Amino acid sequence: MSEDRMGYNAMVEGAMLNVVRKAIETAATEGLPGEHHFYITFRTDHPDSQLPDHLRKRYPREMTIVLQHQFWNLTVDEHALEVDLSFNQKLERLRVPLDALITFADPSVNFGLQFHPSAPEQDDVDGASDADREDMADGGAPQNDTEIEGEAPSDSDGDNVVTLDAFRKK
Repeated sequence: MSEDRMGYNAMVEGAMLNVVRKAIETAATEGLPGEHHFYITFRTDHPDSQLPDHLRKRYPREMTIVLQHQFWNLTVDEHALEVDLSFNQKLERLRVPLDALITFADPSVNFGLQFHPSAPEQDDVDGASDADREDMADGGAPQNDTEIEGEAPSDSDGDNVVTLDAFRKK
């Protein structure tokens, strides 16, 4: 097979990021219509990801957030989305670089995109497990450490954690 000198993969990734950007812009300016909601999985170990230290310690590689009923100050620009979410009834600001995205999904309409963010350099040396290295070599992303729903405060003192395994194709 010939070498792709046109850069089709980069073009497709850029187009998919534009879809995400537009969806987030719509949610930020008009709210989420109907039953629409977003699952956004991103690399927390991306150098430009910004999240509170306690969340970074708990989710050192990646995290999934849910934007549905309660999120505040949602913005997006060419490089990142920012949003305030409630974790244990405390508002926290997250900055998610678009090039740190792993997946973007709107399950209400069975829509999803998968990205291939580059792994931080330390993963190549000693941060990745053998399984993660195999996944990355095959063009995939390492598996989640965990997933979290950071959409709404609850009446209990527990975390807003949701397991998305039921929604994943295996």
